[in-house]
Amino acid sequence: MAEKYQTCAKKSTEKFEVVGRKELALSVPLPLVEVWEELQPEVEQLTGLAGLQIIRAVIEDEVTRRVGPRYRPAGARGCFRWGQQPGYVVFAGQKVAVHRPRVRTREGQEVELETYARLQHDGRRQRAVREGIVAGLTSRNYQRAVQSVLDGYGIQKSSVSREFAQASAAQLKKLCERNLAELDLLAILIDGIHFGKQVLVVALGIDSGGKKHVLGLWQGATENTAVVKDLLEDLVTRGLASERRYVFVIDGAKALRAAIERVFGERAEVQRCQLHKRRNVAEYLPKGVQADYDRRIRNAYAMTGYAEAKAELQKIFRQLERVNPSAAHSLEEGLEETLTVHRLGVGELLRRSLANTNPIESCLSTVERVARNVKRWHAGDQTLRWTATGLLEAEKKFRRVKGFRELPALRLKLNPALTQQVQVA
Repeated sequence: MAEKYQTCAKKSTEKFEVVGRKELALSVPLPLVEVWEELQPEVEQLTGLAGLQIIRAVIEDEVTRRVGPRYRPAGARGCFRWGQQPGYVVFAGQKVAVHRPRVRTREGQEVELETYARLQHDGRRQRAVREGIVAGLTSRNYQRAVQSVLDGYGIQKSSVSREFAQASAAQLKKLCERNLAELDLLAILIDGIHFGKQVLVVALGIDSGGKKHVLGLWQGATENTAVVKDLLEDLVTRGLASERRYVFVIDGAKALRAAIERVFGERAEVQRCQLHKRRNVAEYLPKGVQADYDRRIRNAYAMTGYAEAKAELQKIFRQLERVNPSAAHSLEEGLEETLTVHRLGVGELLRRSLANTNPIESCLSTVERVARNVKRWHAGDQTLRWTATGLLEAEKKFRRVKGFRELPALRLKLNPALTQQVQVA
């Protein structure tokens, strides 16, 4: 006779199995995957309806607290129910129709329901729209990319445009109100980006730890001195210490140089982009000799010492005078400022990061990618909003600059008194 434990352990090939003479287990082979595929839309819709019921319960709870239970109003509270009217809440990324209960005071004034107002302005919806547009969706095609479990509205082109305008305005405000007083900045890169007939001048900072920060932007018709000056003054207003010395990295535009001098005077150490200098010289030369002279100029900038690099560039300048005086003049113009990082004794790795405008140009390329679907640029803050959104998107992927371990030495050379005060403290 089989024992009880032997009965439990025995495997059954039947559809019905008695276990311990108390429970009945039913084993019916079903194609579970196929069943789930068939039921999944209904399950998702059921989940959405449950969420909508919760939302209605939340609104009804506030009405009960203000008025009292249904059919048993509390007269002492001074409010009573006044029917319903069509309304909406934001659910699953779109507007969903609901019946909004109305509440009035004894004097006939309408009472605004706080929960209803909050459910109409879901921050996640704006974030979803912003992330979708940044990823490359257009407002026209946004509706096709949204999968909803409930019938709703508010994801058409015009609605998406309004949502993105609000979301990007918040991004712009966040960027323009940043407090810069807490940043220990050593280098500031400035460059411009053109959208239509407008130019946006952008400032990017590098702190003593090698981290990059978008500092601000300013809008103008051209990249002129007044626009750059206003941008720098705005940075000072938001906490940038104007009495400190910084390394300003620019592409060589005279308007940028003049604005930096007006705001920071002799305290500014200006580094002109070596890549722009090489390109400018090459444009004056025949194609047959461009590669040779570009290689020689690049090798000169790669030298560690300031004196030897300058001597080699002067040698190239004298040779260019015999080949093409215009190319020689292009090399000579601002030559000293292309060697600022050499004169400051910046190490090789860090010098590669600060000798050109690549860090900020990479940032601006992200802005161009984010705004690639915009076909027409209008007046107002449209360019500012899109640029701010692109800059903050680029900032998410920032890495520390190469050679960041050499930044403390640069800090000591730029502001020795400040470094000593920190060490004493």
